Amino acid sequence: MTTLQEQYSAAWISGQLKVDGGEVGSANSQSLKFILLGGPGVGKGTQSDYLKREFGLLALSTGEIFRAANKMDKSQLSPAMIESFDYMSKGLLVPDDTVVKIVRERAFCLKAPMGFMLDGFPRTIPQAEQLDDILAQVNETLTGVLFYELSVEETVQRISGRRTCPKCKATFHMTNKPPKKVGICDCCGSELILREDDRPEAVKTRLAVYQESTAPLISFYEGKGLLIRVNAEGSPEDVFVRTKAILRSKGILK
Repeated sequence: MTTLQEQYSAAWISGQLKVDGGEVGSANSQSLKFILLGGPGVGKGTQSDYLKREFGLLALSTGEIFRAANKMDKSQLSPAMIESFDYMSKGLLVPDDTVVKIVRERAFCLKAPMGFMLDGFPRTIPQAEQLDDILAQVNETLTGVLFYELSVEETVQRISGRRTCPKCKATFHMTNKPPKKVGICDCCGSELILREDDRPEAVKTRLAVYQESTAPLISFYEGKGLLIRVNAEGSPEDVFVRTKAILRSKGILK
């Protein structure tokens, strides 16, 4: 029998909830409900994995929805999903109202008994305001917004140190996870490359775009008293220890 987390995770992708009474994989009596924010290179995905493992939270990523939907037959997609792909196929950003429709179709996931972490939504103030409305409709409230912060210098160092295998897609880092032989993939022996997106100047451009688009969202949640700033420097383990310490200091964790 699948766990409730697995059933809700599948429902987040499909937009249809079919619960057959599975067990909650990890008890979470506090029912924590977070939004995760953080720029490229902060390790937000790793922190999401830690939070999921320790507290049994449901990981809800809008990126996962789009990646899964890209492999599905169009007949399986909702009108909102079809609309979103129409925009993306033209190289256009998906409008706020379309993204909100996709999340509304999955509002039942925000009532999951194990709590949740939202990643990739909201990205704008209109999306954040609509999320407030969706949460009110399902009678839920956010615990907080975890904002993982990292300096520009540290971010550039982290990302520009990545090396990728073009053949098997294995990833390495020149400082944190170097290959056994410089420039060569441990897995298949191919020559490792530095992706264009990972070059220092490209990273700085991505950061500038992220900071400009996210700044209003940071102010929005800070004004609501929900923003929880976490220094993302150091190892993933250190950052997670820091996250828990901050949550305890705020009385969110016992």
